[in-house]
Amino acid sequence: MADVKEQTICIKFRFKPNKTAAETHRMLKQPFAEQALSLARTFEWFKGFKDGRESVEDCKHSGRLPTCTTPEMIAKVCEIILEDRRQTIHNVCNRVGLPHAILDDLWSHGSCQHILVDELNMRRIAAKTVLLLNNDQRDHRIQVCTEPQEAFSHDPKFLSRVITGDES
Repeated sequence: MADVKEQTICIKFRFKPNKTAAETHRMLKQPFAEQALSLARTFEWFKGFKDGRESVEDCKHSGRLPTCTTPEMIAKVCEIILEDRRQTIHNVCNRVGLPHAILDDLWSHGSCQHILVDELNMRRIAAKTVLLLNNDQRDHRIQVCTEPQEAFSHDPKFLSRVITGDES
């Protein structure tokens, strides 16, 4: 991303003459294009300046620990997933031992999800349970389904004699 400090200087410059955050964001999109701060970040900086902030330096924030996406951690997550692909992210986090946040484990969940989606390029898909039939069961189902079809082909009034209902 383009230098955040440079963009915050532009935001502060636009803040002083009472321009809006939306106007400033549109202005940032021209020189910085895709590297411009997001609209939400522009609003955050505007709020900071409105609350009396003077510094254009970006505050240090903890974010994800660099130890979470090390090659060893990625390999460990991959190995655990390949053992059993039907695990939840929470189970993978517990087995890998990703560090937990002080208040809850959303951070470790996000770290594990980042490794799975961004590093390993894995996606969650929904799967249906498929009933596996033996040959006798399959032949019986085919017979049950073809009997009404044959009856209808011989007697066009067959469907008028079928009674349907619901649970009640």
